[in-house]
Amino acid sequence: MRHGGQILVDALAVNGVARVFSVPGESFLAALDGLYASGIANIVCRHEGGAAMMAEAQGKLTGRPGVAFVTRGPGASNASAGVHVARQDSTPMILFVGQIARGDRDREAFQEVDYRQMFGGLAKWVAEIDQTERIPEYVARAFHLAMSGRPGPVVLALPEDMLSARADVPDLSAFRPALPDVADSAVAALAKALSAAERPLVVPGGTLWSQAAAEDLARFAVAWGLPVAVPFRRQGHMDNAHPNYVGDLGVGMSPALGQALQKADCILALGSRLGDTLTRGYELMDPVRPHLRVIHVHPSPDELGHLWAPDPGLVADPRAVVAALARLPAPRRWDDWTQCLRRAYEGWQQPRATPGAVRMEDVITWLSAHLPEDAVLTNGAGNYAAFIHRYFRFRRFGSQLAPTSGSMGYGLPAAIAAKLHDPGRSVVCLAGDGCLQMTVNELSTAVQHRAGVIVIVANNGRFGTIRMHQERSYPGRVSGTDLVNPDFAAVARAYGGHGAQVTRQDQFAPAFAQAQAHVRSAGTPAVIELRLDPEALSTGATLSETRAAGEALQSRA
Repeated sequence: MRHGGQILVDALAVNGVARVFSVPGESFLAALDGLYASGIANIVCRHEGGAAMMAEAQGKLTGRPGVAFVTRGPGASNASAGVHVARQDSTPMILFVGQIARGDRDREAFQEVDYRQMFGGLAKWVAEIDQTERIPEYVARAFHLAMSGRPGPVVLALPEDMLSARADVPDLSAFRPALPDVADSAVAALAKALSAAERPLVVPGGTLWSQAAAEDLARFAVAWGLPVAVPFRRQGHMDNAHPNYVGDLGVGMSPALGQALQKADCILALGSRLGDTLTRGYELMDPVRPHLRVIHVHPSPDELGHLWAPDPGLVADPRAVVAALARLPAPRRWDDWTQCLRRAYEGWQQPRATPGAVRMEDVITWLSAHLPEDAVLTNGAGNYAAFIHRYFRFRRFGSQLAPTSGSMGYGLPAAIAAKLHDPGRSVVCLAGDGCLQMTVNELSTAVQHRAGVIVIVANNGRFGTIRMHQERSYPGRVSGTDLVNPDFAAVARAYGGHGAQVTRQDQFAPAFAQAQAHVRSAGTPAVIELRLDPEALSTGATLSETRAAGEALQSRA
């Protein structure tokens, strides 16, 4: 006879879970007891949003569900931010939520919430386990649903009396993915459709990817002379230094690549949903008036025809499909089209100078030139991230951890998860001053669990992205976007890490070397604060230029 917490933890162990992220609560004490001496590391976080984001990042890194435990009511509400990231980013994840005792339901008991209603629009599946002996069944189904089709988050609520009760029940076997084989006739149909195009684009996306798939894609692109453009924050899907890589279709994309999408007559989408960020709010591709052929490969049948009529469509693992395509002989080549787009990409990568003694474009190009190819870069949301998209060359799959959902505060939790997953890799978090302060308390988690990450804070004293939109729409009417910030280097030292400030460009490389030396020797995080000129608003325009453009638009209206 085992109590429910032990049955649950044993089910996680069967499925290969080595680490969970949690903020403890009295509602799941039996699960905490089950984790004791289980061999599964319990990473104690400072906020449920941080715990859920760490679990989501773990899912991105491994392709298997990251696991988080949070308490009922406020804890679950805080964790919803990470569930939203997992949903929009198609990341496998399982969130366990403590719940009130079964006999107290429907009395508005302390912290009572109906989690089916709360998470119904965010998760792939939400359930509450009522019987202790059914825990293995529910956990097995959670792993299956989180990883099948389009991956995503699952939420399981755990009534505390159910979890503490005992039952005699066997463990169930671990999740086994479906066979990935793709019929030769299906691959031939895709190739035939692609061969009819004059200006094709290959767009690999989604989370069902790997380094092997990236290498298969490179072989396919070279053999056929095809250009490859990745969706928003999927830049690790292909080596950016490869001559067939032509950039990212996302927020702040190259104008030339946006024009290419408008000129293209065919897209081969390998796991991508081809959503609004990729199409600039459906301006470059309109589902109502489609101008090109969409050959759509996606693991979920629900995505085919959701926005674009597939011609043809194939429900399959994109990794298996790109491997099969790489083995086919090329019926024709598109070298001139590809080379033209590659030249435009390389021109876009030439740094455009921003004002100030410290310049983000120079910081990012330095990192791109000096970090190891397998280094992991993480970020949340903000205009600072556009410098990463434009100037950093990602070389390997798994080197970019960033929310396609645009969630602020993601970078630091994701960096901690990455460092714990692979302590030997260099992990660098890029964050804005507003973005970092959403989850800055997780520096304490990094210190406690010896996650030696390097955090680079772009401090311009404002919510930069919102200020940019504000100046475009309501120039000069600044409301709610200015920030009074702490001394971030002092904050890092207060948490037990290393802190430094950079006020001139020539200080950055030595400061980064000191941060590297600290994380190697102490194993605790290092924070480098970049003091940026407030005029440096985006990669393409200063604050004054953005305001002037907004005023000009208003005068013409």
